[in-house]
Amino acid sequence: QVQLVESGGELVQAGGSLRLSCVASGSIFNANVMGWYRQAPGKQRELVAGLSQSGGPHYGDSVEDRFTISREIPRDGSKITAYLQMINLLPEDTAVYYCVAGPRSILPRMASDFSGTWGQGTQVTVFS
Repeated sequence: QVQLVESGGELVQAGGSLRLSCVASGSIFNANVMGWYRQAPGKQRELVAGLSQSGGPHYGDSVEDRFTISREIPRDGSKITAYLQMINLLPEDTAVYYCVAGPRSILPRMASDFSGTWGQGTQVTVFS
């Protein structure tokens, strides 16, 4: 089983930047793809970004060109850390961001189609 611990959510002014982190440990062979979904109040969960060991990054339509996902693995291979660098934040980016990890190579656009592990979520609030 994969364990996910995420951090980095904060209150930030519009136009600002944040970096979210997510550390995967445990059965990381099940964390081929890592990324984030987000959920704003009253809205469905939506894809933010994903990145797999074997493929390139993929992004949701509303964040491409502003968000960048990356990942790093130490030499001992004991964990995977994913990062989501967010710039030019907008009030509509306000949401709970959930880190995820799964065995496939991409994250589906529909969160309901995702099969894998969810993190506890971190709140990002962007004020104008």
